[in-house]
Amino acid sequence: MDIEEYKKKYKVKGAGGTEGGIGRFFIGLIMMIAGTYLLLNSITITNSFSFGMRLYSYGNYGVTSGYMLVPFIFGIGIMFYNSKNVFGWLLTFGSMVMIVFGVITSTQFRLQHMSMFELITILVLMVGGIGLFFSSFRRLSKQFPDE
Repeated sequence: MDIEEYKKKYKVKGAGGTEGGIGRFFIGLIMMIAGTYLLLNSITITNSFSFGMRLYSYGNYGVTSGYMLVPFIFGIGIMFYNSKNVFGWLLTFGSMVMIVFGVITSTQFRLQHMSMFELITILVLMVGGIGLFFSSFRRLSKQFPDE
């Protein structure tokens, strides 16, 4: 039995149930993962969060992240005094959400110094891998009719 009869008899399909090719699928997947890894590996993350940093501004008045500890402290005190008091829970978790929001919004992403060759290599791996990956879901030839 040759390969054509085997494919027709057992309905062998490639990536995604098409005849696009499993080789193209895995090569594209590996290229895409490698390019994405290299791109994410070249990004530096810094944070400028401090308790004197301005989180929110209302006109000339700014709320610093240190001010967010005041309702947190009162909320903790109210919760320990009466654990059924909803206002204490709201103060505590509301201020915690605002502090976490302040930490996240103060995060900065910077691309590390790299040569143009390195950047082009990363982009070709990533975008070329995406193209090859998705092209594996198409039929490459019309020799196998749709069933």
